[in-house]
Amino acid sequence: MAATLQASSSSLRSRLLSSSAAWSPWRLLLSSSVQSEASHQTETLAFEEIQLSPEKPSTATAFILHGLLGSGRNWRSFSRALASELRDCSPSDEWRMVLVDLRNHGRSAGIKGLSPPHDMSSAARDLADLVKARGWAWPDVVVGHSMGGKVALDFVESCSRGEYGESADLPKQLWVLDSVPGKVEMDNSGGEVERVLQTLASLPSSLPSRKWVVDHMLNLGFSKSLSEWIGSNLNKDNEHVTWAFDLQAAIDMFNSYRERSYWTLLENPPKGLDIAIVQAERSDRWHPDDVQRLKALSRRESKPDAGKVSLHVLPNSGHWVHVDNPKGLLEIMAPNFRSTAKI
Repeated sequence: MAATLQASSSSLRSRLLSSSAAWSPWRLLLSSSVQSEASHQTETLAFEEIQLSPEKPSTATAFILHGLLGSGRNWRSFSRALASELRDCSPSDEWRMVLVDLRNHGRSAGIKGLSPPHDMSSAARDLADLVKARGWAWPDVVVGHSMGGKVALDFVESCSRGEYGESADLPKQLWVLDSVPGKVEMDNSGGEVERVLQTLASLPSSLPSRKWVVDHMLNLGFSKSLSEWIGSNLNKDNEHVTWAFDLQAAIDMFNSYRERSYWTLLENPPKGLDIAIVQAERSDRWHPDDVQRLKALSRRESKPDAGKVSLHVLPNSGHWVHVDNPKGLLEIMAPNFRSTAKI
């Protein structure tokens, strides 16, 4: 297989990551941020907010980052369930979930101000720009799935180095959901994910209908759930549908995702930061050496001047952790969220 993905339609791209969820009566604010100044205008990421009692001030904020070719809406259902679980366990806590559309994905795909390079560091800086543009407090927790996990790692790494300015506060907690923190090797191009990506690359940018796309994927032998998820990432464009992501720019992001390693951060976590890694039991991502390395880091004795790393295994789940076993994921995450809530 070629050593790296190139920006061509025949290139392999990343793993498809999530499933979308339906509307809820709970607060769901869709927005993109525009900040006007005397000399220029800065447009930042699109996002959604979920808060169970929007009339109350939030006590803590979590950023939720989707994976490649996904969008924030893929995490609506799980985020609502997490907020509800946190409310049941601690009624005084009012969590605000910010579901971000990363650059080149979802509604952020139409934002022209998010210029190259399209890599993990740029995607992480977009989050910092969003916080500054909106005048928000910095997030208490950042949750990232798959590629979003590496964006989250880059965010805390850059924040700890002071790259976002003196006003930036390091999150208390980082959740990396089924995302290997090191470089991702692609020695085998014959798997389902690669076939999906090859199929997407072979299709025109304008397609007849969502049903046509789903049926096409089914006819090629893909599962019903995967085919329907692919179909959920389409936008209506007059008589046709188009992808809700910038496929070409997403290739660049996947190359960066594959090439970046954050083992140094995990080996030296900043003081006050809890990095929790969730490994899906049935995920095909994990090399035994990576798992052993994480186990060793999680067993290390805590130091007062450093953060900590923990490893959690989610049973009965493949890579789509919030779809395959959302209850199990809630049982792992909710207690730790409670421990970080502001008093």
